[in-house]
Amino acid sequence: MSKIKKLIFSIFLLLFIYLIFFNNFSQAALFGGTPEIVDKLNSAFEKIEEWLIKLATPAAAVAVGVGVFMKKFSFGDEERIRIAKKLIRGSLFSYAFILAIDLILSAIKSLI
Repeated sequence: MSKIKKLIFSIFLLLFIYLIFFNNFSQAALFGGTPEIVDKLNSAFEKIEEWLIKLATPAAAVAVGVGVFMKKFSFGDEERIRIAKKLIRGSLFSYAFILAIDLILSAIKSLI
């Protein structure tokens, strides 16, 4: 069992050394830029991200509005009040999650 562990450790060590020392010899590093398809994919993902943020704000507002009106016009029905509270809470948490993801992605972009 110890020979297998030593073999696995040596393979990981060699892989780690290769990634550290020979990573600079890739094609992008040799030519001083990124490939065109990577640039196109990055710009496409940025456009999709902007579109989702622009779409999430009105969607969350509509969901909260529907929840408020559902709660207001429930006329004492406990089931509708519970559903309305779930709708409001879920839409606010979802919108906060989307904004947090955007914040994390922008922080990662600033580090890179």
